[in-house]
Parts: sequence; structure tokens; C-alpha cells
Amino acid sequence: MSKKVIDLLNAARSREMTAITQYMAQHYELEDQDLGKLASKFKEIGIAEMKHAEKLAERILFLKGEPTSKPDSIAKKGQGIVEMLKTNIGLEGAAMKMYNDAAVVCAAEKDQISKEIFEELLK
Repeated sequence: MSKKVIDLLNAARSREMTAITQYMAQHYELEDQDLGKLASKFKEIGIAEMKHAEKLAERILFLKGEPTSKPDSIAKKGQGIVEMLKTNIGLEGAAMKMYNDAAVVCAAEKDQISKEIFEELLK
């Protein structure tokens, strides 16, 4: 399979690793502030991001690549709720663009399964 596709899958996995650390850090901070409902929602999203990272790793391994375990950036800590939400919206927006672009490349590389994975991540 295409090294280009493996690189895109790894870039997406790195992005998911960042999202995991970001959402879980926010979960811990909000839990500490007795904001349990919002904290639980961020934890739920973090777990969903873990499943995304796992799916990407499985595809990378299938394609004989090496899944990255490094996030593409460090979690922002000590933010207020509004800043947390702005950070999350920014992360999700950038991920959506990345995944749309990656799906197009996968189609051009004739890798339908990887294309479908990126499309699934957009849901």
C-alpha cells in the first residue's frame, strides 16, 4: 500500500492522540472544580477519540506501517470553560479538514478502506 496513505493515517492518529490528552486533561480539571456533568462529557469524548486512534492504528498495522504514539501537540491546561470550548472547536475543525483532505488522497491512491475510515471519523 501507499506510504502516502500510511503517513496520512499516522498524522490522523497523532491528531487523535492530541485530542485524547486534551479532552482527558479537561475532564480532570472540570472534575476537580465539581463540574461533573461537563467533565463526564469531555471524558466520553476522550474515550471516543481513543477508539478512533485504535481504528487508525489497526489500519496502519494492516498496511505494514508503524503506528505513532506521539500527539501532534501538548494539551492546554488551566483554561476556563470558554477557552476549553474554543480549543476543542479549533481541534475538531482542523481534524475535519485533515480527514476530508485525507479521504480525497485515499481515493486517488485507490485505498477505499482507508478512505472509508476517514469518512467515518467525520461522523
